[in-house]
Amino acid sequence: MKHVALGVNVDHVATVREARGGKEPDPVWAATLAQLGGADGITVHLREDRRHIQDHDVRRLKDVVQVKLNLEMSVAPDIVRAALSVRPDQATLVPERRQELTTEGGLDVVRGAVRIGRAVGALKKRNIAASLFVEPLKKQVEHAARMGAAAVELNTGRYANAPYGSRRAQEELKTLKEAADLAAGLGLKVYAGHGLNYINVREVAAIPEIEELNIGHSIVSRALFVGLSQAVREMVQMIQTADRVLMRDE
Repeated sequence: MKHVALGVNVDHVATVREARGGKEPDPVWAATLAQLGGADGITVHLREDRRHIQDHDVRRLKDVVQVKLNLEMSVAPDIVRAALSVRPDQATLVPERRQELTTEGGLDVVRGAVRIGRAVGALKKRNIAASLFVEPLKKQVEHAARMGAAAVELNTGRYANAPYGSRRAQEELKTLKEAADLAAGLGLKVYAGHGLNYINVREVAAIPEIEELNIGHSIVSRALFVGLSQAVREMVQMIQTADRVLMRDE
């Protein structure tokens, strides 16, 4: 059975902290608990408006995190400079709008080729693996490969927003499968994330080409009731039993 890695996004721990402007809860401590729960990676998004994760959080995470540190980021020059300074294990380039509550869609790698390509090149020079958060569309995946990215993270938002088990959800899942197959065939590592939770994650985890899932909001929400380490353990179990459970149900 394949191992699908789990990257835990701890942005929303920082969101709670910033609501009061204090020092707690600490996203770095949250990252430590997530690792104890079995997380294979820690993800944070350093936004231009610094609404949750701050520059000092990223620097501390770089010193503390023992698993892969994945920095989600826009291609804004100051954010790229911050990434080059901290040197996370991986940088995932995402679109960003100040008005959005969370990332709303994938990068348009076709239209933004020049700026995105420049950022990818700068990251590669510092030995930072570059991943592009894209819609599961043929032209986006193909352009990501041409640009020299190490990986794509497929946006699972449309699948996650469809009613679970519905025909629309099945159609979106098929689109994800086709994009994952294409990306792997082009030599890209294949990740996925956005909107995944304890109900809908198994079908995505069972896609053969997907190596890693990045999940944040549902885990942090669950942690309010059971604690962060336990919430991560439960998600790890859901992901790692995906193949067996789906095969039994068919």
